[in-house]
Amino acid sequence: MGEDGESTKINHSFLRDYVTEADVISTVEFNQTGDLLATGDKGGRVVIFQRETESKGESEELGESGEYNVYSTFQSHEPDFDYLKSLEIEEKINKIRWLPQQNAAHFLLSTNDKTIKLWKVSERDKRPEGYNLKDEEGRIKDISTVTSLRVPVLKPTDLMVEVRPRRVFANGHTYHVNSISVNSDGETYLSADDLRINMWHLDITDRSFNIVDIKPANMEDLTEVITAAEFHPQHCHLFVYSSSKGTLRLCDMRESALCDRHSKIFEEPEDPGNRSFFSEIISSVSDVKFSHSGRYLLTRDYLTVKVWDLHMEKGPVETYQVHEYLRSRLCSLYENDCIFDKFECVWNSTDSYQIVP
Repeated sequence: MGEDGESTKINHSFLRDYVTEADVISTVEFNQTGDLLATGDKGGRVVIFQRETESKGESEELGESGEYNVYSTFQSHEPDFDYLKSLEIEEKINKIRWLPQQNAAHFLLSTNDKTIKLWKVSERDKRPEGYNLKDEEGRIKDISTVTSLRVPVLKPTDLMVEVRPRRVFANGHTYHVNSISVNSDGETYLSADDLRINMWHLDITDRSFNIVDIKPANMEDLTEVITAAEFHPQHCHLFVYSSSKGTLRLCDMRESALCDRHSKIFEEPEDPGNRSFFSEIISSVSDVKFSHSGRYLLTRDYLTVKVWDLHMEKGPVETYQVHEYLRSRLCSLYENDCIFDKFECVWNSTDSYQIVP
């Protein structure tokens, strides 16, 4: 017991001495199979973890999730500066989204406040040998010394994980990007900031299409901002976005190119008896997720998690209280700005559970 207690102290000391603000994880995302887990941190790094094969087999028998080990680490974003607005752009990773896997390689999108990047993650366990115009060190040979031709061959080598940037989608947002979502068509994705939602094609980096714009002519008339947006998992023409007022708007791109007019709006009537100074702050939806079936929506605000049925707009079908004990401490949380923290939510693979921080 004494040794265990001492080791715990050492671990805590290590964290205090070596873990910096840049190491704090800002977002996490599983790929579609659950075998890879990508995390982004405030330092602009992405760390990918892979579920171990042996642990995977054992965990399936035991009903557990298995053990994840580091698969690859790379620097996704660097700090930047907007000279037109004299603003620093943080390298912090806001969101990560995996693309559906089409071949042996994996692709993921990562974004900070302004720039979205597409990355290719691939494995290489063979290397070519026997070049005609290069020597073993990779230097170009003198052509006059080449007297015969040979066919290069692939020889086994140690497994290497390569991460390469494939696309950079920049200059699409005036305000900070808060969410990205890959469409079910596998060709497009959306990105949202406080006032606009843009749709991008994965092969086109120099332009995007604005599909939602809630910016008023006079900014003094602004009453709400966009907090999150997501495509429907099956229907490529449907998407939903949430607002700081706690409302959800379902939009259909078949109705018009600019979806300022929603198809459905989901909101829960407020009880006047429970209204307080903090009501609007804690009712702001920080995350919204479609269920895998596409029938339900999961939302997260400061104190609750709600499940909405797409066929019933008048209110959620289920409400779960999260950290209810904080309700009596909202004044203190407001003073130290913790009341403005944003939380995410996610469905499990069978839509039977919801996972929240």
